[in-house]
Amino acid sequence: MTLFFEHESFPQRVRFGSGQAAAMLTDEIARLGASRVMVIAAPAESALAEDVTADLPVAHHHHEVVMHVPVETAARARATAARHEIDLLVSVGGGSTTGLAKAIALTSGLPIVAVPTTYAGSEATTVWGLTEGARKTTGSAARVLPRAVIYDATLTLSLPVPMSVASGLNALAHCVDSMWGPRADPIDRALAQEGIRALRIGLPQVTANPADLDGREHALYAAYLSARAFSSAGSGLHHKICHVLGGTFDLPHAQTHAIVLPYVLAYNAPAAPEAEQQIAAAFSATDALDGLQQLRKRLNAPTALREYGLNRSDIERAVDAIVPAVPVSNPRPVTADDLRRLLDAAYSGADPASFAYGRGNKR
Repeated sequence: MTLFFEHESFPQRVRFGSGQAAAMLTDEIARLGASRVMVIAAPAESALAEDVTADLPVAHHHHEVVMHVPVETAARARATAARHEIDLLVSVGGGSTTGLAKAIALTSGLPIVAVPTTYAGSEATTVWGLTEGARKTTGSAARVLPRAVIYDATLTLSLPVPMSVASGLNALAHCVDSMWGPRADPIDRALAQEGIRALRIGLPQVTANPADLDGREHALYAAYLSARAFSSAGSGLHHKICHVLGGTFDLPHAQTHAIVLPYVLAYNAPAAPEAEQQIAAAFSATDALDGLQQLRKRLNAPTALREYGLNRSDIERAVDAIVPAVPVSNPRPVTADDLRRLLDAAYSGADPASFAYGRGNKR
């Protein structure tokens, strides 16, 4: 075996312990020397955020959190942080909450300590995203990576099962995209493979017994692995598609990822046999797509974009926006007609196996 690659890891402190969020967070704020903290949490999680930040020097609680981080929302949050002379941000919540903290850090350089309550994984990446009008812009900057992450599975216990499933499959999408992202390397693939394995174990436990901490811990552990792999490997075809769908048509982030994933896997896997084998092994299956679909069936995963607000008439507009963003490193070429077929299948919830080019030849 001959290996040749470059891999860059960003500095971040990670603390993991069920029931320990408040104590771990207090330690981290003291370690960073902050004295005027801005706590960011959506209204639905404001009580939870107040509990875990009760012992912090909080100067302001901020609750205006909007999916896909509109630029107007980010501007108001930045102004609020400046007005209160904030020296550190604490985000308590999912991807939208972490995303808002990143938007503030992008222009201010303020440090972030993230306390995730979903499996979105944004807390472990250098990726930021802002939406203006119907266009979502993403980028990567080291300054938006949280200095520390506090993982406490008890904070995910109130996450409903359908949202847990969608959020977990979003993490799984990070893993799959990390197998062939623009900068994917063997370390990224190893992290992604372990992330898939942990999600295969954890998510069925969460659906069978939502109060089971073991399943929640597996999913949270996997969310971190998937995000680290994705942050290094870069955004692949799946995420380019989903960013357009979310930003342009305001589709829910996690559900969109959960629905689109099997179609991208079906499209790319025949052209990436080594990655396909790694994904299959993580699912303990002989075929990557079969393994994913078996898991999705056990989880009663969402299946069709039409159920979440996409209209068939939107597909052509989406194709036009996605084509220029397709990574040149994708395992197989992608045409507008390919995207049209993929989105039409995801719109209606068609069987991904029937969509897979070359699937019959592979066997």
